[in-house]
Amino acid sequence: MKEKLQELKSKLESELKNAESSETLEDLRVKYLGKKGSITDLLKGMKDLSPDERKSFGALVNELKQQATEVITQKGEELKKRQIEREINSMPEFDVSIPSKLDRGSYHPITLVQRECERIFTTMGFNVEDYAEVVTDYECFEAVNIPKNHPARDMQDTYYLENGQLLKSQTSAAQNAILKKYKGQLEKGMPIRAIFPGRCFRNEATDACHENTFFQMEGVMVDKNISISNLIYFMKTMLSEVFQKDIKVRLRPGFFPFVEPGFELDISCLICGGEGCPSCKHSGWLELCPCGMIHPEVLKEGGIDPEEYTGFAFGLGLTRLAMMKYGIKDIRDLNSGNLSALSQFTDDK
Repeated sequence: MKEKLQELKSKLESELKNAESSETLEDLRVKYLGKKGSITDLLKGMKDLSPDERKSFGALVNELKQQATEVITQKGEELKKRQIEREINSMPEFDVSIPSKLDRGSYHPITLVQRECERIFTTMGFNVEDYAEVVTDYECFEAVNIPKNHPARDMQDTYYLENGQLLKSQTSAAQNAILKKYKGQLEKGMPIRAIFPGRCFRNEATDACHENTFFQMEGVMVDKNISISNLIYFMKTMLSEVFQKDIKVRLRPGFFPFVEPGFELDISCLICGGEGCPSCKHSGWLELCPCGMIHPEVLKEGGIDPEEYTGFAFGLGLTRLAMMKYGIKDIRDLNSGNLSALSQFTDDK
């Protein structure tokens, strides 16, 4: 049997020398180490040996198996290194001093608006946070006062994944995590101020003002004695900075389970001047920012005492804000990938 082991070892070494591709190497691995491989087959003959012989022979087979694994792995690394060298040597030579003839790219209008909003809110003391696009049901709904089977879920036709998670339908999915992250500031006498922009997904029927993929910017502020007047101040300040002029806004009652009271903050449509067009559903107003005072249950879920602290939250529609700022009449243009439409936006910052 020992002669058989030595014969297999010599044969493997010989065949490895001639292996010049990863496919050939994989065939050799299966041939010797697979479930029906030559080395594996040696173990099947151990039943005919005495206990002492079986122990000794088993140790030799395991040693051969380990050696075979090591030399095959080493050969694989060698073949990979050769492949990289071949690819490097086959690269065409080029003159790096030749000026590029490629046109200069540009940022997406939503990116420009998002960066501008981040800059404005940062100057007002807000932290900028990022959050995942795939979240749990708890994050997106239960943590913001929308329990399972609540009719408010019908307002958002959500994309669920096979593993039970979902594509977030609102940036509010980050609220609970943000409150928990910064609640320690309240004990030090500092307010929670944070914004968290992100991409959201809903199974919408698309038209000039609705898309199934859009961008929002969630914002929260929590401290003692926060009121609706604070919310209006920050919103108007942000809008006047973005548009570089005073913007006509209106607040109307709106139902959102995570705020109480809740509002819809609309701005006068800048595309039609308030006269009515497809972008604003011919109303002269564009819904831009659902907002309101954070519901006590949401504060409580985030570990904050609603008897001592209050706060506001808003969900700014970055996609619609970009439409207003740049006069984009159809929201679908923003996700179209149409370079002739998007290449007009540049940013030298």
